[in-house]
Amino acid sequence: MAPEWARDLGRRIVILWPLKAVGTSIFMALFFWTYFTVQQNPLTEAFVMPQVALDDWVGFTPAAYPVYVSLWVYVSLAPALMGNFRALLHFGLWVGALCVFCLALFWLFPTQTPDFGIDWRQYPGLATIKGIDAGGNACPSLHVGSAVFTAFWLDRVFTVVRAPAALRWINRLQCLAITWSTMA
Repeated sequence: MAPEWARDLGRRIVILWPLKAVGTSIFMALFFWTYFTVQQNPLTEAFVMPQVALDDWVGFTPAAYPVYVSLWVYVSLAPALMGNFRALLHFGLWVGALCVFCLALFWLFPTQTPDFGIDWRQYPGLATIKGIDAGGNACPSLHVGSAVFTAFWLDRVFTVVRAPAALRWINRLQCLAITWSTMA
């Protein structure tokens, strides 16, 4: 028999699952539509972020890409594990505020990554994402911000259901891995 915390997480997943599934999908679709609209129509010319020592320390590696795209599964876990409508609404309002704030910053103060001199033709899978995202809206990183936001919410859920410390550490490590992958 599964431990109580695992049964509680299972119950949380099925509570309001159609609303969670449809709501998360619609939210992501609206976010991406808005994100790409803002990126293609900035208020001013993008400021190129300066290269710092951390950029050299965390070098480019194609191995970071699967971790980078894992964000979309990771951020879906928090709403999936909300235990009631009120918590789901509270989460949705806060993640919506985070996205609106960052999108406003991206529109008002666009930024981009410096040219690191990488020949993207050597990395066709990554060239696609670079072509779509074009290195824009580099600061603040909404990828990292969403990962940190999710890590805090998941930690709260795992605390409430009394999940083992190992699960909470895996959550933190996933957040750190996504942060690393965004830089790499």
